[in-house]
Amino acid sequence: MQEKSIDRWKSFESIESLRHGICEAIVKSANEAIAKRGRFSIVLAGGNTPKAIYSVLRDLPMNWSKWHIYHGDERCLPVDHEDRNSLMANQVWLNHVDIPAQQVHDIPAELGPVEGAKAYSETLAGAPTFDMVLLGLGEDGHTASLFPNHVVDNSTDAVPVFNSPKPPAERVTVSQNRLNNTHEVIFMVTGAGKQEAVDNWRKGIKIPATLIAPANGVDVYCFEVKVQ
Repeated sequence: MQEKSIDRWKSFESIESLRHGICEAIVKSANEAIAKRGRFSIVLAGGNTPKAIYSVLRDLPMNWSKWHIYHGDERCLPVDHEDRNSLMANQVWLNHVDIPAQQVHDIPAELGPVEGAKAYSETLAGAPTFDMVLLGLGEDGHTASLFPNHVVDNSTDAVPVFNSPKPPAERVTVSQNRLNNTHEVIFMVTGAGKQEAVDNWRKGIKIPATLIAPANGVDVYCFEVKVQ
């Protein structure tokens, strides 16, 4: 039986300070993981806040050859579609650093939700415990492509998503269990529109984000939402 999650809430006075704090945490995690295990495995999130963080990371003097990149979810769109999470990460960050191509593991969601999930599950089966997972929070409490009132499938590491309440309707998401198989989780929560989801979370009301409860707990970095 899984123990109650440990949630560490961190409030920031500006979006710049939040981004700086997250970058510092990623760098610290990467350096420690490489020192201990010889590699750093990170799961990326999509969205504007991560985009700004990735653009800062690309200019840092990191040991990029030891980084392994994964994605938490992806939209079932062509690989060159502007709404693909992988395209954004590649354009603002990954194309500018020396991470070996075979260590960047995009979700092949262009294959469709079923085949894309099957292929990514095979990729994740060969991956160790993640070192860090980055996640966002939707106004409805969703994270990755785990949505309210959707059955959570934990039968494989990556699962298909149909009828998403946010377009496009078809997606691939890493499963709850696989996202919990990590040493660290950072939620990035920005914008007053997330207040209801945060309030529900802090009251103990179950939302999709609360499914992510690894043994070490999660860190929630907040801007423009009250956490008192």
